[in-house]
Amino acid sequence: MIRLKTGLEGRKTQFGVIQNRLEECGYHLGGNWDYHTGFFDRVLNREEGETIYIRAPFDVIAGMLDQDNASIQFKTPYIIKHVVNIGFDSEENSLLTSTFNQFQEPLDKDGRIPDKSKWQEIGVREVNRLLAILE
Repeated sequence: MIRLKTGLEGRKTQFGVIQNRLEECGYHLGGNWDYHTGFFDRVLNREEGETIYIRAPFDVIAGMLDQDNASIQFKTPYIIKHVVNIGFDSEENSLLTSTFNQFQEPLDKDGRIPDKSKWQEIGVREVNRLLAILE
């Protein structure tokens, strides 16, 4: 994981407004949200079984996340790499199984990121795009 020092931390906005704008730019609400916290993810790179994301976590400071008018406050963004298991699912007996099971757990949810300075630069540039969307 690479934490990014940017101007995003502490910024406030309404969930419904920013969600629509971010989705247009390739961000998606992460699946592990609850009513009081969540994060927006965007794929930066995907090769074979490795995906590098930028993640913009936030807290809900008023309302609940399933409401468009909920107020959110961003926390420190970071770069993360997931390594998924490409291959046959040992639990599956079918000969029709593809080589990738989307429901398998990642082999590594926080894989080592080579060339950290490169990804840090890319991440800061991406957060600057996100900040422009907030304006």
